[in-house]
Amino acid sequence: MENKYNGQRLVLSHCCMMSLRDTFPQFVRQEVPLSIYTRLHLGGTAEFFAEPENEAELTALLRYCQKENQPVRILGAGSNLLIPETGVSGMVIALSKPEFCRIAVDGSRLTAGAGAQFGQVITYSVSQGLAGIEAFVGMPGSFGGAVRANTGTIHGGDLGQWVENVRVADLDGNVSELSKNEITFAYRYSSLEDVVLISATLRLEKEESMKLAKRMRKLWIIRKSQQPAGDAASVLAFKNPETGPPASDLIERAGLKGASVGGAVISERNAAFITVDAECISDDVLRLIRLVQEQVALHSEIELESALKVW
Repeated sequence: MENKYNGQRLVLSHCCMMSLRDTFPQFVRQEVPLSIYTRLHLGGTAEFFAEPENEAELTALLRYCQKENQPVRILGAGSNLLIPETGVSGMVIALSKPEFCRIAVDGSRLTAGAGAQFGQVITYSVSQGLAGIEAFVGMPGSFGGAVRANTGTIHGGDLGQWVENVRVADLDGNVSELSKNEITFAYRYSSLEDVVLISATLRLEKEESMKLAKRMRKLWIIRKSQQPAGDAASVLAFKNPETGPPASDLIERAGLKGASVGGAVISERNAAFITVDAECISDDVLRLIRLVQEQVALHSEIELESALKVW
């Protein structure tokens, strides 16, 4: 069986695949549908899928995959992820077990596992009277994904401003802690893309919980009013440019509100979102994104960047 990873062609024998399952039978599965783990519910299967129980199992798996030249991908909440219909080769690791989802507060510091839901981290911080991240309310995804992507909002700036340190593993299974001055944060970017984020500690500010809760509810109402309504699955598909009009305005000016390709549709409420119907496939979303990018560039001479990560 052939596998493609970082431009190199690797040959994985049936014997090697059996060995991987035999080595980690308690938490490695094969040919697992990934659509159920993503917001859009699209795409094929993972060749291998693992949910390690703890850090020791995670690092052992990383070391094995590195030794066997198995590509590794980390699955968060799948809120900005598009899986090809053909599926994903190599190993997909989900940090979904309790060990990776813990949230704890010590004074003004909040530490959470990468697998924790970002919304739960926000709610817990507010309940503990810690201000700083309540402005991110309503944003989907995992905490690890939010830190890695340096999630941002016009109401609260970038998440990276609150990060004090992170705990990471490299692909050789070596665990280390990085302080903030060892991490690069930029607009919707961090230098954590090439490591496995295990947990992160935020240094927040003390404030009265009731005031925080009221502020959070107000921001939640604003955010919900700007997102697609209804039962259809939807996802933020385009990043706002660093300067100039937001992506939604640029798409609307290009006359693309409501535009569709197959089962993928540009939202009428917020043109930066794409909604999908039951007949949609991943290729429909990709073709619609390309259409929008081409038309916006033609009308506004601005290159829109997709907010979706495609495996």
